[in-house]
Amino acid sequence: MADYIIDAVEEAIEVLSLIARNPGLGVTELSVRSGNTKARTFRMLRTLEKNGLVFRSGQAPIYTLGLKVLYLGLAAEGQIALARAARSCMRELGAACDETVQLRIRDGTESICVARWEASHRLQMLAKGWGARRPLYVGASGKVLLSHAPQDIKDSVFSMERISYTKATLVGRSNLKQAMHKIAQAGYGVSHGELVADAVSIAAPIRDANAEVVAAISVAGPASRLAREDMQGTIDLVVGAARKLSDILGYRDE
Repeated sequence: MADYIIDAVEEAIEVLSLIARNPGLGVTELSVRSGNTKARTFRMLRTLEKNGLVFRSGQAPIYTLGLKVLYLGLAAEGQIALARAARSCMRELGAACDETVQLRIRDGTESICVARWEASHRLQMLAKGWGARRPLYVGASGKVLLSHAPQDIKDSVFSMERISYTKATLVGRSNLKQAMHKIAQAGYGVSHGELVADAVSIAAPIRDANAEVVAAISVAGPASRLAREDMQGTIDLVVGAARKLSDILGYRDE
């Protein structure tokens, strides 16, 4: 594990922690308490300041935490609250349809699984759990998140190389845009065999108190169990679970 540790990052984290515990320290005191040279501490502080993590003020500069730390704290608080609130909703949804349930969030141009509920007949084709990543253009959850992502993220996905996982993966720009428009209109997304052949996924967006889409909840199973003629009932369950989680996070549909 030690081979994967970056010393400079650890040192910067220690400086941030010192400022959090002791706001208003200067370079000299921070260098003494962190055990780094004054020159190295100064360079770290300039880097942290450039990235909005610390704020410098005064003639003989003192440092306090920057607004980016507040943003990160609020994001962490929201994600922790989301994961905590999602557990019971995922259990209820999974029990109702007896299919695998996932909660995914967006990280750049990828979606990442942050929670998962396994059905009694586990879908081995989609066995990867917490932390599993995939491009946003793949699957129902990814496209739900992509449909509500900032324009720069959409542009990045449209300009990146899009790999086909199956014959059904939507890699064409026009097909992908059409699917995103359909999701935005319907309020949910459905994918058929895009990641794994014969697998169907249904996903719906979860919104926070600011009406921002912060996650997607999905149900996945073989096409033989999620037949098209019986799909509307499962769609209603997924959309209902997403609305319940959105309500818990403070979203109000006005």
